[in-house]
Parts: sequence; structure tokens; C-alpha cells
Amino acid sequence: MKILTGGQFRELDLLTMQSEPITSIDLMERASRAMTDEFLRRWPTAEQRIFIFAGPGGNGGDGLAVARMLAEAGRITTTYLFNVRGHLSPDCEQNRERLRLMTDATLIEVTSELLFPELQADDIVIDALFGTGLSKPLSGGFALVAKRINQSRATVVSIDVPSGLMCEDNSYNDTQNIVRAALTLSLGQPKLAFFMAENQRFVGEVTMLDIGLSADGLKGMKTYLWLTEESEMRSVMRRRPLFAHKGTMGHALLVAGARGMTGAAILAARAALRAGVGKLTVHMPHSCLDIMQTTVPEAIVDIDIDANITSTAVDTYAFQAVGIGPGIGRNSHTAAALRAFLKNHEGPLVLDADALNILADNSDWIASIPADSILTPHPAECDRLIGHCRSTFERMNLARDFAVDHRLFVVVKGHYTQICTPTGDVLINPTGNPGMATAGSGDVLTGIITSLLAQGYLPAEAAQLGVYLHGLAGDLAAAELSEEALIASDIINFLPKAFLHVRGQNH
Repeated sequence: MKILTGGQFRELDLLTMQSEPITSIDLMERASRAMTDEFLRRWPTAEQRIFIFAGPGGNGGDGLAVARMLAEAGRITTTYLFNVRGHLSPDCEQNRERLRLMTDATLIEVTSELLFPELQADDIVIDALFGTGLSKPLSGGFALVAKRINQSRATVVSIDVPSGLMCEDNSYNDTQNIVRAALTLSLGQPKLAFFMAENQRFVGEVTMLDIGLSADGLKGMKTYLWLTEESEMRSVMRRRPLFAHKGTMGHALLVAGARGMTGAAILAARAALRAGVGKLTVHMPHSCLDIMQTTVPEAIVDIDIDANITSTAVDTYAFQAVGIGPGIGRNSHTAAALRAFLKNHEGPLVLDADALNILADNSDWIASIPADSILTPHPAECDRLIGHCRSTFERMNLARDFAVDHRLFVVVKGHYTQICTPTGDVLINPTGNPGMATAGSGDVLTGIITSLLAQGYLPAEAAQLGVYLHGLAGDLAAAELSEEALIASDIINFLPKAFLHVRGQNH
């Protein structure tokens, strides 16, 4: 699914009006009907007072139309229309006149000072001040209104986007002047800002509403931002050949573990095997041998000459994929071994954890990473590689530049993991939950991606499908076990259900 910029949303509206054809006021009516229906579905009884704060533009026009439709449904509505400059957009003005005809709806047009209502905890506020067209932070009276809304205990519902929130970059926004919604009713396509961690406190729960925007117009729009969809992953996932055997399903190498960190290697190894690789070899120090062979008997163990750390690189010619990093530490001998792997391996690598930390300590080695390798940093590891970032948006753009410059895939882990590709696309993953914020979760992802790569998936496919399955397994585990009780091993245990779910065999 494409993620559009604020400007593209306005362009898509115009394309929709031209292609149907439909007038802008009728398109606004359609959008407002979708929002009103969703509102009435969530709040089916007429017990709450509803306060609508409408701005002078399109978002305000939506708010006025919703106010009218709610009044028609028997709801008690009070609408504050802010017209301090004496100018409304044509659609906003037309909806003002329509609302004025309602005898059972209160409309207060604010032209100077506002006597702010006393909001109660069981009231509902509909925020329709500003939408996707906002280009600068809220200030003056509108900033005060946003603050007063946030200070109330009322439930806040924002139309399309919380007022004051930019659709993309909020690095320099004044966060005190952004409406904090419990629910955002987003029209048509998702906004990039919804996927940024620092904006979650503003958007709350997001519900996407289909308002019939032009499919052909959307198809023709160019973007580098994409939201992964399950149907896409279903088409990517391969069927195992009828005559498959372990030799045809790939042989993967994991370089993982050190004395005291065998658990990371075990999690990555178990995940790789669960994800379908035909054979798995784990290169690790002798101190990890017994527990690995006891815990993961399906894995082959290749012993390093050092008892406690990885100190030597092995020949990777026989392996279809190589994953390096979980629990290896940052010893200088381990770093030298990583350097040898970078120089000698001919295909893409999967690099995680301490492998990334070693690279951050030796940035001149980054140029030696084989093209199309997959790096899987969490935000702190990512910042060590690309530089400190003030926001998720800035990190995404710098990681994207890094991926393009070095011809790599950079998987920035988190809720809504971002996959930055060598072609400049950014793929945002929708699966996963806060329960996955637990030690070992990243090691599991390394194992899954390495496994898929060994089975013949292209690096882009292995990264996107691996991230999606990893998050989906976490979601299935949390649904049964709770987010609080989720541990990394549960993600591995629910991988089979994740595969079945994507294939449509979950029933």
C-alpha cells in the first residue's frame, strides 16, 4: 500500500473529482458520512455531549458536515467554527450554511475570543481544526485551543490527522501545540507520521476509512514509501517443491554466541530452522558447544579455535546464506574475524547485534560489506552507524541514504519496522506488538531472515517477508499468551501459525 505525502493527498482528491466526476462538496459529504458511520458504530447511544472544533478549511468543512449528520442522528452537538480572518474555504462555508439550517444543533462562529466550554470526562471532542494541508506549527489562538483540548479529560477524535501534526516531518514541530487524539479517523491512505514512535501519543488508535478515492489516480502516483500488506506477502511466499530435500532447501551459516551469550545463538538457530532452512551450521566457541547441541540437536556446530569467543572466519563457499552477530561480543579478535567474513564472502550477509557495533567502531569497513547485505539494527545501533538522530523521521531518511549509498538493506527494528532498500524505497511493516520488546527478539529475526535467504529468496524478499512473519508470530503469541508474558522463544513457537496464516490456512 502506498503512503502518500500531504501534497499528494490533495492531488488524489482532485484526480478523484475529475475521474468520477464528483464535486469537492460531494466528496466531502462522502468522507463525512464514512466518519459519522464509524462514530455512531463506536458510540451507539446518545449519552455523550459532542463538541466539534472546526477550522476554516477543508478539515473544518468535514467537521461541520459530521456535526450535521450527528445532529440528524439525534446526537447533542455543539460546533465551534473558527473564522477569525473572515474567510472560509468554499466547501467549509457551504457546510456552515447547511448546519445553520439544523434546528437541533448549536453552531458558534468564533471571530475573536473564544469562551472555551467546560468539558467533562464523558464528553467527546471532534478535532476538525486542521488536516493534511498544514505546513507550519500551530501558534496563537489555535495553539491555545489545542492545549485546552489536551488539558480536558474528554475523549478526543481527530478527523484525518490530529491538528498540528505534520503528515511527514515533525522534527521541529512544537509538540505542546498538537492535539492528542484517542482516535484518529484517517481518510483514504495512511499518513507517514502515524508510523513514527514519537507521534503515537498524538494519533492514538488509527482507523482507516475507505472513501472511494480514485484507484487509477493512486496507481499513477509515485512514492518511495510503502506499507506491507498480507496479500503481498502471500504472493512472495514460496511453495516447497514436492521433491524437496534438505540439500535443496538451503544450507545456512550462523556466526553467533560467546561464553555467557549462548542464548542468542540458540534463539537465532531455532528460528532459522523453524523458518524452513534445509541445513544449519552454527560457528561458535567451544564453551557454547554442549548447550547448543543439547538445546538445538538439529543444528550442526562448527567449533572456533578459541574456547570463549569467535576468533576466526570460516570458508563460506558451501553456504547459501550467512548471518553474523547474535551474542558474538566485540573482542578485537572477533572484529578481525568479521573483517575476514566481509572480505571473503561473495554473497549478501545478514548482520545484526555485535556485528553492527563492530562496524560502528570501524566505519571504514562498511564499504567492504557485500552488496545487498541485510543489516538489522535497533534504533540505537542504527544511530551508531549513521549518526545520532533527533526523530524517527530523520533516522528513516538517513538510513535510506545509507542503504542507497552502500547498496544495502537496512532494517530499522521497532513497532512499524522500516526496511530501507538499495533502490531508495522504504517498506514499513505493520505486524508486531509491544510484547516483542524483549531480549532475544532481534536474534530470532536474524535467524528467520538468514533462513529465508538460504532457501533462495531474494534479499528484498527475505527482509520483507522475514520482518512480516516475525511480527505476525509475535502478534499470534501475544493474542494467546498476552503481551506482558511474551518472550523471544514464543515468537519461534508461533512461527508455524504465522506461515499458515499468511498462506490462508489459519482455520
